Amino acid sequence: MVNHPISDMLIRIKNAQAVKGEQVTMPFSKVKFKIANILKEAGYVSEVERKNKKAKKAEHEYLQLTLKYRDDQGVLSGVKIVSHPSRRMYIKAKDIKLVRSGYGLAIISTPKGVMNSKEAKKSGLGGEIICEVW
Repeated sequence: MVNHPISDMLIRIKNAQAVKGEQVTMPFSKVKFKIANILKEAGYVSEVERKNKKAKKAEHEYLQLTLKYRDDQGVLSGVKIVSHPSRRMYIKAKDIKLVRSGYGLAIISTPKGVMNSKEAKKSGLGGEIICEVW
């Protein structure tokens, strides 16, 4: 059992890039799908697919991400998980700062949905900081 599925997702991506994997799969959830699409829009992942896998009597949904590389190095070089299940971190819109001098982004869960830090600041929305990627 995974205690924090979003952390699991980000670590799977980071580990897959460390071994130069082409794709990574993980169990599906709407929040993970939204985070994966944010990573795709930012250029950290090249493709996000929602797929079904048939087991014995059940059908399971999963996400398949195609990783992106530049000069034989993973585009996603680092991940910092900010909010944990035991300690949630919240931020106001006016307190949102640049990640790695603007070269990274934070993913924030706002009342209007999950979005990156630039969109949240522009919309004037704060919320729970899920993670930072660069």
